[in-house]
This record gives sequence, structure tokens and C-alpha cells, in this order.
Amino acid sequence: MTVRPELTVVGAINLDLTARVRRAPERGETVADGILTRQSGGKGANQAAAAARLGARVRLIGAIGDDPDGIELRRALDSAGVDTTQVQVVEAATGTALIVIDATGENSIVVCPGANLQIDVRRMTVDPHAPVISQLEVPIDVVAHVATQTDGFFVLNPSPARALPSALAQRVDLFIVNEGEYAQLPEVHAAPLVALTLGADGAVLYRDGTEIARARATAARVTNTVGAGDAFAAALTLGLIRGDEPAVALQRACAVGAAAVADDRSQPDFLPLTDYPGAPR
Repeated sequence: MTVRPELTVVGAINLDLTARVRRAPERGETVADGILTRQSGGKGANQAAAAARLGARVRLIGAIGDDPDGIELRRALDSAGVDTTQVQVVEAATGTALIVIDATGENSIVVCPGANLQIDVRRMTVDPHAPVISQLEVPIDVVAHVATQTDGFFVLNPSPARALPSALAQRVDLFIVNEGEYAQLPEVHAAPLVALTLGADGAVLYRDGTEIARARATAARVTNTVGAGDAFAAALTLGLIRGDEPAVALQRACAVGAAAVADDRSQPDFLPLTDYPGAPR
């Protein structure tokens, strides 16, 4: 029997209100051809759902409001196979993201964090040895607290980019960044592992500042880039904690990211991780 890897995700849970338009408006401009959808989102929830659907046992630490949106988002996570027992219900509105996606799949996003800012570390139960992946759509103090409570493989997707406390930066085993985040965070360049995503040009993995693997992007029809980075992060983390060779883990993560951009949803369905091509091309 194959053992399913375990993963704890710490991050945001949002309701995504998405307007699809032919062309995004310029500053001060109104466009009137939008089609509105509601769907589950938030970087933490996206990564947790992706990891669960790729085959991991996933626990999500986060917060929702005591409102219909929170109930809806918890149900979606439960249906994806995510353990939501550590999702706190707080006295704030559930987080919301306002998203505009144009005909090329590119997006602009405004996040209204709401409940995501009220995670209470005193109510958290953290597995001290489980691998962890987190992002920065929740308070950095929450992420730093989890980092001090665990000794497992710790992954940080520093998005949105911001200055990192030195103790947190030194605790991270793997940073996952895009080109903009990499430029804004020079302190991560010599980290033990850094995965740099390059969009249509694939991704690169560095160890202590030296390139150790490079993967090409998998061709895909782009309809939505919102959850692609989160799917990539989940897949790469799972591959590495499974013990896959870095080049294999990176190529599979690119393939999973490509599957995500071809789907309208921020939390699409996925095949098991090992069904995606892992041989570098």
C-alpha cells in the first residue's frame, strides 16, 4: 500500500469573486462585458485543495467568518479531502478576493482579508514533525509561530512579498517565488532551496544559490492563472517530501501548474501526482 505523505498548510481562505472580461479596464475606465462567478480561493486553501487532490493527507490552518461564505468554503475544502478541524471560526467576515481576468487569462486581484487576519495562535494545534507550507496572505506572526513549533520540512511561498524576520527566513527549507518576488527578496537568493517560477519559461531550482534543476513549462491553453502558482507549490512540495529527485519534482510541478491554468477554477481537480510527467524534457 502506498503511504500518503502528510502536509500541514497555513494560509488564507477566501471567496473569489471573479469578473471575466475581454480586456481589463484601464485606470478610471469602465468595461461592461464582465461575467461574474463565485468560487473557492485563497492561497492557503488553493494549496491545501491541490495537495489533497494530488494525493496527500492535508490539514489546513486558517480562519473563516461565521457567515454563509465561510460555510460554503469549508464545505468545498471538505469535499476536496482537506482536514479542516484547524480552520477557526472568528468574528469577522470571511476573506474575499476581487479578481478581474482578461481574455488571455491574466489577472489583477484585490484581497479583502477579513477573517484571515484573526487567526489565533493559542487555538492552533500543530503537528511538530509534519512538513509545512505557508504563504503571506495571513499575518507573518502566525507563520513565524508555526515555524517555531515544527521541525519538519518548511516551505514558504512569500506572496505577497514583504521583508522577512531573519529567524523565519533562516527556518525555511524551500522558498517558492516568482520573478517579481525573487527580485524583491534578495535575502532568499542563497537559501538552502529556492524554486523560481518563470511562467511560460518553466521553473528553476537553486540549492545554496547554485542551479540544480530546470524544467520547461508544459504547453497549455491559458484560461485562468489565479491558482497556477498554488498548484505548482503544492506539487513541488509533495514531490520533494516524497523523495523524488529535484528535477523530477520540478517537472511534475510545472505539469500540474499547466493543468491549473487550463481550468477556470482556482481549485481545480487533479490527477494523482505521479500521473504527471516527471522526466525533464
